[in-house]
Amino acid sequence: MNAEEKRIYSQISRRGFMGTTAAATLALLNGSAPAILEADEPKSKPTADAVIVLWMAGGMAQTETWDPKRYTPFAPGVRTEKVLSTFPAIDTAVDNIKISQGLENMAKIMDRGSVIRTFQGADLGFILHSRHQYHWHTGYVPPQPMAVPHIGSVVSKVLGPKNDTVPSFVAIGQNLEIGAESASVKAFHTAGFLGTEYGPFLITDPADAAAAVRPPAELGEARFKSRRKVYEQLLAKEPVYQYAGDFQRASLIRSMDAADRLLTSSSAKAFDLSLEPKKSYDLYNNSRFGQGCLLARRLIEAGARYVEVTTEYIPFRYWDTHENGHARAAGMKKEIDVPVSRLILDLEERGLLDRTLVVLASEFGRDAITEGKVGKEVKDQAKTPDVMTEPKHYGMHRHFTAAGSVVMFGGGIKKGMIYGKTADERPCTTIENPVPVENLHATMYHALGIPPTKAFVVEKRPVYVTKDGKGKPILDLFA
Repeated sequence: MNAEEKRIYSQISRRGFMGTTAAATLALLNGSAPAILEADEPKSKPTADAVIVLWMAGGMAQTETWDPKRYTPFAPGVRTEKVLSTFPAIDTAVDNIKISQGLENMAKIMDRGSVIRTFQGADLGFILHSRHQYHWHTGYVPPQPMAVPHIGSVVSKVLGPKNDTVPSFVAIGQNLEIGAESASVKAFHTAGFLGTEYGPFLITDPADAAAAVRPPAELGEARFKSRRKVYEQLLAKEPVYQYAGDFQRASLIRSMDAADRLLTSSSAKAFDLSLEPKKSYDLYNNSRFGQGCLLARRLIEAGARYVEVTTEYIPFRYWDTHENGHARAAGMKKEIDVPVSRLILDLEERGLLDRTLVVLASEFGRDAITEGKVGKEVKDQAKTPDVMTEPKHYGMHRHFTAAGSVVMFGGGIKKGMIYGKTADERPCTTIENPVPVENLHATMYHALGIPPTKAFVVEKRPVYVTKDGKGKPILDLFA
């Protein structure tokens, strides 16, 4: 072992990796794939082997959904600061859990899951959705000196495939050509340093998913195979060779091999929503997101590890409620209420819910008054008058990072539980059990049997699956 190798190994040992072998530590230094390192500590017994993330992109207002407060109906002349919730609370299947009007179907299944009411977005300065979404999906604050992987890629890499003809990681519903923030959103839809083979299989529209797993009919099988061969030849030549090392190019080839296996496998049927019985299909078919939930269920049945379905992030649309907040929130709840509740019930009926962790989340919450959080306010990005005069002023328009809601089902999570508490009056900030991103990720990893201290050696240093390996799983959430 040379001096540089000794320095790297010593650094990792000091961080708690006394049981790591030198051979694994040094693999990357010799041009190999990132080495996986594990802390010398007891491993948790997995309570889940697959994950579905239902991503409410744009900032889901917690007081309009899972953490309702005092209801104030719209009326001209009402002061904006008086408005905490623009929907009344409704009862659920659990006596001590109330959620917001418009989620009546979700209310019926709250005895299957838990609500975290104290998720806290990080303080990232002037708030940009893409920065917070990057942070949520990778655990790291952008920009980073290297391409860090999406949490779905980490799961895919560490756990490996359940079915080698099904993509381990599938992302559904996000159009990556969205304008000014397109590059930022693309940046976390990758496997980063883990290699292309662990990246997401991207499906923008679930209605087109079947076409994504069929060779182009106009090419024919012989021409399709010929194109694959030519592509591999190009990868081995300049200028590609000088910009991609052996590992990256080999990973890309392996991803193509996996795609070929899928194209010729019966597993491709999981992507074809036309094969779903009409009665079942109709229950989900209220939107592209609804179809995405159905596709997620079919993919989990087929053996996917991590599936993410998004309501889609487009600035000033969907959950990005900078004006007409009440009307927009009502529309979004209508879009998610039936398909999400149906997804949970379908997984339960098929015996899959116990081993599938379902996480419904957003990058931060919203408030009518505070941008950021009390004591760390940032520049306002919504023009909200002090006194409401029109319905468009009614709702939660500002980014609020001091509290937000996450809902979890299955995968060993307790049933009918509330975790964390927020103040009943403004500012409706966290007052018990704050949950930062690293602890939320640690909780998800814990369900899968992945310790939060697991790391990869990249560019001669460890990169942990939770920030600096300091994430703490919320054990109270587990049954």
